[in-house]
Amino acid sequence: MSVLDRFRLDGKRLFITGGSRGLGREMALACAEAGADVVLVGRDPESLEATAQAIRERDREAVSINADIGQLDQCESACQEALETHGPIDILINNVGGRRIDIPTVEMPLEEWQRILDLNLTSTFLCTKLIGGAMVARGQGGRVINIASISGMVVNRDIGGRSYETSKAAVIQFTRATAADWAPDAVTVNAICPGGFMTEPNVKWAAENPGIINTFKSQIPAGDFGQPEDLGPLAVYLASDAARYVTGASIVIDGGYTLW
Repeated sequence: MSVLDRFRLDGKRLFITGGSRGLGREMALACAEAGADVVLVGRDPESLEATAQAIRERDREAVSINADIGQLDQCESACQEALETHGPIDILINNVGGRRIDIPTVEMPLEEWQRILDLNLTSTFLCTKLIGGAMVARGQGGRVINIASISGMVVNRDIGGRSYETSKAAVIQFTRATAADWAPDAVTVNAICPGGFMTEPNVKWAAENPGIINTFKSQIPAGDFGQPEDLGPLAVYLASDAARYVTGASIVIDGGYTLW
């Protein structure tokens, strides 16, 4: 087997949350190009179908499940549907997440705090328990990739909503703990920690807060924000046999932002 062959995902099936837009879409397309069939989960049927069609144009199978992963009953139902109807699942990417609020801690309602923890952390736990747990039970290995953030390592300037940093830090530690538990079962669990990427929410934030965004950009050693397609190759690597000995890692992809 050549070194490039070890990056192939032929015969594998990916389940990805938030797979129809932004970072999720690019990771789904990259895995499809490497040979994986894809189960997409998202809230918007139109963007789900557009991404599914783009996957089919790459000669891979694509199915979509319309669900809001931040609603835990929908999250559980989506996982169960995938396992019962589209399984087995070989690769799980827990991509859904976000800040969604700009509220100082002293003003944060408990329900808003809990909502963001459910979106970023509890949904990751549920999908990992159900989809990843099925990998363990099947006994043929598997890959779990959690999309954390550099915000789980450093604090974002000039924005409230510290439930985001807290939940992403917890995702990183959940990744490490689950990796230790599942390493004997050949199920690797790793995290990707993006920095500043020009996803749809960040484009909106930039328009509303140009000063903050320009300051952020000026502090990136690489000189610019990342683009969603930059995450695709890293997702393929972690999903593939090339990364069979990598587990419990949190890989930063931020243009050097966290270096200083």
